[in-house]
Amino acid sequence: MPVQAAQWTEFLSCPICYNEFDSSGHKPISLGCSHTVCKTCLHKLHRKACPFDQTAISTDIDLLPVNCALLQLVGAQVGTSQPVTLSSAAEVGHYEVCRVCVEELALYLKPISGGKGVVTLSPSVLSRPMQRKLVTLVNCQLVEEEGRLRAVRAGRSLGERTVTELILQHQNPQQLSANLWAAVRARGCQFLGPATQEDALKLVLLALEDGSALSRKVLVLFVVQKLEARFPQASKTSIGHVVQLLYRASCFKVTKRDEDSSLMQLKEEFRTYEALRREHDAQIVHIAVEAGLRISPEQWSSLLYGDLIHKSHMQSIIDKLQSPESFAKSVQELTIVLQRTGDPANLNSLRPHLELLANIDHNPDAAPDLWWEELESVMLAVKVVVHGLVEFLHNFSKKSHETAQPQPNSKYKTSICRDLRQQGGCPRGSNCTFAHTQDELEK
Repeated sequence: MPVQAAQWTEFLSCPICYNEFDSSGHKPISLGCSHTVCKTCLHKLHRKACPFDQTAISTDIDLLPVNCALLQLVGAQVGTSQPVTLSSAAEVGHYEVCRVCVEELALYLKPISGGKGVVTLSPSVLSRPMQRKLVTLVNCQLVEEEGRLRAVRAGRSLGERTVTELILQHQNPQQLSANLWAAVRARGCQFLGPATQEDALKLVLLALEDGSALSRKVLVLFVVQKLEARFPQASKTSIGHVVQLLYRASCFKVTKRDEDSSLMQLKEEFRTYEALRREHDAQIVHIAVEAGLRISPEQWSSLLYGDLIHKSHMQSIIDKLQSPESFAKSVQELTIVLQRTGDPANLNSLRPHLELLANIDHNPDAAPDLWWEELESVMLAVKVVVHGLVEFLHNFSKKSHETAQPQPNSKYKTSICRDLRQQGGCPRGSNCTFAHTQDELEK
């Protein structure tokens, strides 16, 4: 029976016996499927298969090399690397180059290493998605073909995320929201703020969840009448734009009528709030991508929900909208951004390495003979790209300036927040531009 896999942040301890990896009794051995288990637990397995996904272990356990990248993170003594058995001396040479690259990349996880096999994430210069992708790469077993394929995909993923991080670093967060809502309005749609939008969507659902078919005019009037007591600013025009957003997202089945308004019926798969909201959010993300805007999951959560607890939800939507061509487009986008800023950090030097990573076969099912030369070129490119990002974050990042301003809004607050007064709570939290307490008003 498969064992429950550990959380990704627990990568410094064996997920079976929970002992921290060391260089004696609990040496970390990565399998072709990218799960890492200590050697003692591997020898105790009843079947020669991964205990997490049941992938067969084709190589003799004693011939699988110890994961020295993980050993260096737990502060264990890492001696000379264990000799590996491959087809030729040339392959061994390529393997050694790749192994050293992975070990050097793993050192970027060093600041976040904590005790008892669990990492402490906050001090690292790298974002959480970058850390997670690095952990995936570090756990790849390069002597197995499946492990090499996974390493190449992890390398491509790291390169793609690096481009996104660099673009985000060059954006002005204040200008970002203005550009986003301008792009939404340019498509005849509108976002009325986290609280109003949520209520409007729930009222659309209330009107149509039983399979009713209404004309757009009737639907809009229904929502406006229900909303006007709490949100007097909700007009027929603005609610019409919210309905248009759902229409663009193909949430409606439209029935045309001769000489009369078309009838709109919610498709069955969108007759729950979660499904409708997800499609609504995905449409706004799609509009942002069309407009060339890069927005992090944290920013999306804040913009659409007024909190930071929807980061994972927004990340899953972003991931689903990624196309195989997204990486190459992002590299072009970064080039344009760098031309505009003058590129003081010389990030343009990363472009050939990023293009190499973008041209990797992205199909997860494609399993061609992966030549060692290709793996080596990918690992070297990833090392250069990630190092470039880290150097940029150390020397040019805006974050160090932002920490000096804990208050997101330095303007005076002259009136009490209406959401707080009417509903007892505000979805925007500390980001709200209105006062939440008398003290804030007096300041």
